[in-house]
This record gives sequence, C-alpha cells and structure tokens, in this order.
Amino acid sequence: MTLLDETAAWARIVSALRPLVNAEATAEAPAAAMEPGDLEQAVWLRLLERLDGDGPPSDAARWVKRAVRAEARRARRTAARELPYAEEPVTDPTQDSPGAPERAALRAERRRAIRAAVARTPGNCPRLLTAMLSPNDPTYREIAGELGISQGSLGPMRSRCLGCLRRMLSAEVAAPELRGKER
Repeated sequence: MTLLDETAAWARIVSALRPLVNAEATAEAPAAAMEPGDLEQAVWLRLLERLDGDGPPSDAARWVKRAVRAEARRARRTAARELPYAEEPVTDPTQDSPGAPERAALRAERRRAIRAAVARTPGNCPRLLTAMLSPNDPTYREIAGELGISQGSLGPMRSRCLGCLRRMLSAEVAAPELRGKER
C-alpha cells in the first residue's frame, strides 16, 4: 500500500468516525470536567496511535465509544490526583494591597457600570435603587417615606427593580462563544 493510499484510507476513517467521536465526547466531557474538544483530541490521538501499530479497529464505532469513556476516566483520575501548589500563591491583581491602582480602577469601573445601569431602569426603580445604595444605609421606612409609597410595597418593588438591573447587567457580559454551532 502506497503512502497516498494509506493517507486516503485514514481520511475515510476520520470522516466516517468524526460525528460519532464528536457526539460521544460531547456526552462524556461534562462528567470528566473537560472540554469536549480536548476529549475529542485525546481520542483522535489514541486512534492515530492504534492505526500506526495495530491498524484500524474491526468495530470502529465500538472502539470509539470505549476510547472516549477510557479517556474520560483517565481525565477524572488525573483531576482527582492534581493538587495546587501550596508554596505558590495565586497572583490576582484585584487581591493586591487595598490601595493598589488596579483594584481601585476595577472598583471604580464596577461602580460606574452599576450607576449607569441603575439610571436606565424603568419607572421608580432609579430612585429606589439609588436610595438603597445610599452610603447612609436608610431603613425601609425612610426609603418608603422618601419615595412616597407604602412600606409594604417596597419589597416587591425592590425585587422587580433588582431583577431588571440583574438582566441589564448580565446582558452587558459577553455571551460564551458557540464554536460554530447555532442554538
């Protein structure tokens, strides 16, 4: 068999098994705490190693299912044995000294984003949320008096306003990439 024939045979095997490997890896990856792409890559590597030595498996679909599960088990065992180094502290610029410029800039940016989102909320929400975020820490009675509403309606109104604010702020966070897939 020439190198060209061998390459064509491998290409046929890969194209035939790609959907199965993808489906199996996608199903097993969450339980193995792995990305499906990483699990797929490990299985393809095992297949290449097998093709190099023993040739293609007689029952390729069965082999793929077993290989995916074996790689997932290997990943789980590895994750269970891995421990972070105790000697090396994790460096996070937000966890530096309280007066660090990075931390101050991040706090200011967060405050700016929250203030802008509060200003865009509908109805009485901007006034309510501004009163609740006040550094004076007013009571419900004081806030209700300031807004001219009953103290009993303050809780449900607060809940609606915070829900609206939460939705607005979560919309500003970038959505995860779909890697070419549509939902």
